[in-house]
Amino acid sequence: MAPIGYEPLKNAQELEGLLEPATVPVRTSRSSSRRRLVFGIASLLGLVGCAAFYALPPPHARYATEQSSKHDGLFDGSDETLHRCPSNLPPLATPPTKTNPFASLTVPETVAIDRWVSSPARGLNLTVGDKASISDNLIYRIEAYRPAKKDAVKYLDNPETNGPPERYAHVVIHHGAASEPYVQDYLVGPIPVSEKTTMRKLSEIYHRDPIPYNARAFLTSGELTPLLARVMPGLSEATEELFGGSVRGLPNDTMVAGTSAPFSFDGSFRRGWINWRRNIAGPWLHPIGFYQYIDFSGTDPAHWKVLKLVYNHQVFDSIDDFMSAFRNGTLKRLPDRPDQDPAQGQWSTRIRPKPYAPRDLDHLPGPRSVSFAGLRFRVDRATQFVSWMGWGMFFGFDRDMGLSLWDIRFKGDRIIYELSPQEAMAQYAGNDPMQTTTAWLDRYFGMGAAVRDMIPGYDCPHEAVYLPATTHNFEGSITRERAICIFEHDSGRPITRHTGYTDGEFGATRGYQLIVRSISTVGNYDYLFDYIFMIDGTIEVRVSASGYLQGGFWEPAQEGYGTAIRETTMGSLHDHVINYKVDLDVAGEDNSLLFTHTAVEKITQPWFDEDWGHEVIQQKISKTFIENENEALLRYPQNFQGGYSIVNKEALNRWGIPRGYAVHAGYSPIHNTVVGSKRLLNNANWARYNLAVSKRKETEPSSSCQWNLHLPGKPVVDFHKFFDGENITQTDLVMWINVGTHHLPQAEDSPNTRTNLAASSFFLTPLNYFDYDVSMDSTNSILLTAPKTPGQTWVHDDYGVGVTNCVPDVVPPFEYLGVKTFGLDGKEAAPKTAEEMRKSAELFHRIKVEL
Repeated sequence: MAPIGYEPLKNAQELEGLLEPATVPVRTSRSSSRRRLVFGIASLLGLVGCAAFYALPPPHARYATEQSSKHDGLFDGSDETLHRCPSNLPPLATPPTKTNPFASLTVPETVAIDRWVSSPARGLNLTVGDKASISDNLIYRIEAYRPAKKDAVKYLDNPETNGPPERYAHVVIHHGAASEPYVQDYLVGPIPVSEKTTMRKLSEIYHRDPIPYNARAFLTSGELTPLLARVMPGLSEATEELFGGSVRGLPNDTMVAGTSAPFSFDGSFRRGWINWRRNIAGPWLHPIGFYQYIDFSGTDPAHWKVLKLVYNHQVFDSIDDFMSAFRNGTLKRLPDRPDQDPAQGQWSTRIRPKPYAPRDLDHLPGPRSVSFAGLRFRVDRATQFVSWMGWGMFFGFDRDMGLSLWDIRFKGDRIIYELSPQEAMAQYAGNDPMQTTTAWLDRYFGMGAAVRDMIPGYDCPHEAVYLPATTHNFEGSITRERAICIFEHDSGRPITRHTGYTDGEFGATRGYQLIVRSISTVGNYDYLFDYIFMIDGTIEVRVSASGYLQGGFWEPAQEGYGTAIRETTMGSLHDHVINYKVDLDVAGEDNSLLFTHTAVEKITQPWFDEDWGHEVIQQKISKTFIENENEALLRYPQNFQGGYSIVNKEALNRWGIPRGYAVHAGYSPIHNTVVGSKRLLNNANWARYNLAVSKRKETEPSSSCQWNLHLPGKPVVDFHKFFDGENITQTDLVMWINVGTHHLPQAEDSPNTRTNLAASSFFLTPLNYFDYDVSMDSTNSILLTAPKTPGQTWVHDDYGVGVTNCVPDVVPPFEYLGVKTFGLDGKEAAPKTAEEMRKSAELFHRIKVEL
């Protein structure tokens, strides 16, 4: 049972609409004369009270809230009882199938798979994950493997005659005990586990096999402790004097580490730069300007070593060389800076600054959304299916990239088979070893594993409905009850309108939207993933970023690579590019890629008079079908004079035009700036373009993978190899679409980046798919007609959808519980401390050395 105050977890009766909304008893209305008298007195008192209130607003003002269940009936002019608003519980959805073929594995399923794979009969010599070291064989993760499209579609389209496709698990094993350690992916199934279950290597989706062990995932943030605990105490004399801190592996250590990436070029080594920071809140904004290049190749920490040290642009080949320079006075020291004092570090927290400038009326709570007639979207929690205004979709969820949307239909037709994020790249610049060598691919860390429970009323509106998500790793399973939120949103602007004077011209249609959201916190950065559905058949896919910058150490030599946001901190110049897979099925799977563009022409016409001359300059549309996928690595046209769409040549609308869906650039339609860097040589080729289109293949399910981060020279998935000259006319196509930002940091990025500017999106919108604008079907519209007698009120028709008045439900007291964890045995584990959660969440973004 959900805890008190937990908004989305509705009971079964309420979800199915079996409970009637409560009514609120109100006082009966008075006679009109008495009402006028009371109104006059109340108005006078109200004016006096308001004047006093606004003249002297108290610091913690009390205010009227929706918690009052009474209505005084003085001003409504109604004799009717005012009811409580319908419950903010979603009506039960009816999914097209009884089973979600894209569903994640349950905790009991992963426990069964873990036991089956760990059985001695498999011969894998596995160590239990939560007791394993890097030199052991262990199961790193287990998750669902998506069915082949033909099998899923066969079931989705005819569930009465076809059963759901067989289910399989994707299992990743670290073979650390092998003579030559490696990582291997396996396919296990069918599941549930039975005598028919088998296990084989999963290699057909990759371009190299097996995966080099030097590209492996981190097990814990303490993986580097054996090296750092060995070398840092010998540097404490210098670090205490130069930085006012030391690293001794103690709870009160005043310095923490972070690393750059990638660690390897081709898997032949595992090396990285350590960047030391102050151990205070927001450590990413407190670099101290001290760097170590370390080699931690292989599985024996005794062989790991420090290769270089850098301080104030001086390079030392060993710790002894650095300490000698420190002691003999030849070390060129950085000047003392004001914010080297850790006590001055509150500026990097989210605590309100002191002093701060109060804002007028900011002591009052802001407006909130209430669905006065009840929620208008439906949810089936069992299958994670949602429907709204003709839209319907299943949800999937995985460790690498989190939320994905499947079998998206509009008005009964499948529009998109799969819509899912693929990778998130961040490439930095700087004049120091950390920033200039950093090129993150955040799939490595697990953007699904990094999804956090959302903050009700802040991350999503109070009446949002939440759905859970579970991911599985070598330690067990993690369930986030508020991993996904769904809410209907009034955009505040009509989707269409016109003011006219002839009958039928004047009116508007409300621009309601359904938003599906999840938030991932990957180390210092927070990513808000939004899928925004509109009543005309348009989808906006948007990513917004917040969280902490990866701050660099500011000094004059950093000029041009970022902006000083504090005396010794800079925001470093970097690019974000996030890639999406969009498997559109426009009126079927046989689709083509259409490029529509405009150009300027100069023409003459016989009807031109000499007063204007005989020539006119204007635009003209041209349409070209791109037939070879090698020509489908694309950037948006200059000045956005045109665009790309997926159309079905053989399916025409009423006007003889091929039905299609177009891609429109939204906020910040960028691609990667730097091409050719060895640290992103071939592992993120997709980032070079705004979009690309390839022939869909089961062997090309994703543009990236977890292992690509540390293998830029020889990636496990090489996106360019998808493009091998195949014809893409009237076949099943996939679009790979990028969003992102060129982040030129500024002082206002401190302490956290703002989502209003750090945002990027694209739109998928009907292109002659319909015969008219289907948003006109909505009854949330109004039609106005001019009065027959001038000066009278305009006649209006709201199609029977008028304003509804009711008393909203009380907003539950705020409560945030965080994560629920399960051990490898499937039993619920003891709650983790905040420090334990931080270690598993931040990994080598924040490494605290512990003995």
